[in-house]
Amino acid sequence: MPANPAGKTPQDRPRKQPEELRSHRWYGANDLRAFGHRSRTAQMGYSRADYAGKPVVAIINTWSDINPCHSHFRQRAEEVKRGIWQAGGFPVEMPAMSLSEPFQKPTTMLYRNLLAMETEELLRSYPADGCVLLGGCDKTTPALLMGALAMDLPTLFVPAGPMLRGNWNGVTLGSGSDTWKYWAELRAGNITEQDWQGIEDGIARSPGHCMTMGTASTMTAVVEAIGMCLSGASSIPAPDSRHAQMASLSGRHIVEMVWQDLKPSEIVTPAAIDNGVRTALALSGSTNAIVHLIALARRAGHALSLDRYDELARSTPVLANIRPSGQYLMEDFYYAGGLRAMLAQMGDLLDTGTLTVDGRTLGENLAGARVFNDDVIRARDKPLVASDGLAVLRGNLAPDGAVIKPPAAQQDLLRHTGRAVVFRDYNDMAARIDDPALDIDATCVIVLQNAGPQGAPGMPEWGQLPIPQKLLKQGVRDMVRISDARMSGTSYGACVLHVAPESYVGGPLAFVRDGDLIELDVPARKLNLLISDDEMARRRAAWVAPMPKFERGYGKLYLRHVSQADKGCDFDFLEPVDAREDGEPEIH
Repeated sequence: MPANPAGKTPQDRPRKQPEELRSHRWYGANDLRAFGHRSRTAQMGYSRADYAGKPVVAIINTWSDINPCHSHFRQRAEEVKRGIWQAGGFPVEMPAMSLSEPFQKPTTMLYRNLLAMETEELLRSYPADGCVLLGGCDKTTPALLMGALAMDLPTLFVPAGPMLRGNWNGVTLGSGSDTWKYWAELRAGNITEQDWQGIEDGIARSPGHCMTMGTASTMTAVVEAIGMCLSGASSIPAPDSRHAQMASLSGRHIVEMVWQDLKPSEIVTPAAIDNGVRTALALSGSTNAIVHLIALARRAGHALSLDRYDELARSTPVLANIRPSGQYLMEDFYYAGGLRAMLAQMGDLLDTGTLTVDGRTLGENLAGARVFNDDVIRARDKPLVASDGLAVLRGNLAPDGAVIKPPAAQQDLLRHTGRAVVFRDYNDMAARIDDPALDIDATCVIVLQNAGPQGAPGMPEWGQLPIPQKLLKQGVRDMVRISDARMSGTSYGACVLHVAPESYVGGPLAFVRDGDLIELDVPARKLNLLISDDEMARRRAAWVAPMPKFERGYGKLYLRHVSQADKGCDFDFLEPVDAREDGEPEIH
């Protein structure tokens, strides 16, 4: 990736001239095509004075009527536009696919790469000099950035922000985490249907993404740590007026980034990616961050392996006391000082010399950050957990790796050997998990097959496998559970996830049978099926590949080209290219 020209800061560089803008090819030429562009812009009510010689900024908006996390983005887009106009730019809002985590089936992960492709092609095919990305709900954040990284135009991310705390009968609720908690209590008979209705009505009561440390909060924090949004932006609750102010400030700032030609390739460096990994670990963030960060790193042209992730995990303390691993919620985190305060606490664990979108270093942005509640944001010498916010496991059951979130698990299960109870797929599990005749006890290991990138398809968040109802009634609240699926960052439990290669393509998880013994040893980073190599080979030889899930359309494209979890589940044909030589056709 290119170094800073002549060692200068972005503010010291020669500024772009209007005729050097990418949009000049559309608007500035004196030919028939430019006439068409200008006349059709006039058709929309703009005059030449509105855009001539000004940066054209694309606002990629993932608002839709079916995405509650982004329901405020209609207004935020207007606030971004206000900032762009104020700074002398020309805003152009472009709607993009809205990946709504609560509604889209089988999973938004199936469509992450489609949004990434759409983002890249929107920026490639239209007269954008720079872009503002409006995202936040789980997969939109990595998808938007993956597409923008491929184009390498000046880019600034505006995070959706967390929703307000939930409330039910005076009890503070956390989205996702308390859903799983109280669903188990309902199935166990400990709360009533009326209680459940009250929780349903009170758990999500404002715009914004999950206010627990789910995938959304994790990934937007990672984006800030990497340097791709304004400092402090990721922690602001969505309904807070400071969130609207941040949107306008982002609009003003992207115009300056265009004039400075400050691109993602200068910001998303290997050191910045390590900062993102460390941040996810210090937050005890979502296991999904591993898949998304690997994909983002590869899109930026850098390698990020599971082993590097695990290496950093061993020396990174958990400093954020946020559910599901901790006690508090994102609103509390913001009032305690937010991400800037936590990053400042991390000190020399971060490379503070990395560049950010405002042209300053990460260290400069963290100067003066303070912690206002040291129980929410812990000091390094008083961490919530000393290390291993996430852990990478390997063994004959996961030769290419698997992941677990140790702080969110019942601690005595982190070293465990148990008898496997196997479900062939999600439908098999749903049909039998609560059968009173199911041969299972609390020491067993629940195994779900065919839930990975191709097998589900799309690697849904099925990994927090339900505890059988008969065991819930006995007081059991955690068991070792293993799958090639993902798990919501708001989930918890001794859940081994992302087993690679997945069972659907013939990974060893496909060969597990009822009654097999499985060994989990998180401190030793082991996950093994306790059968002989000869028996494993016999089972592999007898395995029959399943039929493809799709025969046409995007699904067929997805199955043919998606990589495994340890490679980020990206498409193989989207390997990084030099965005400065992006192969754009000449405009005639």
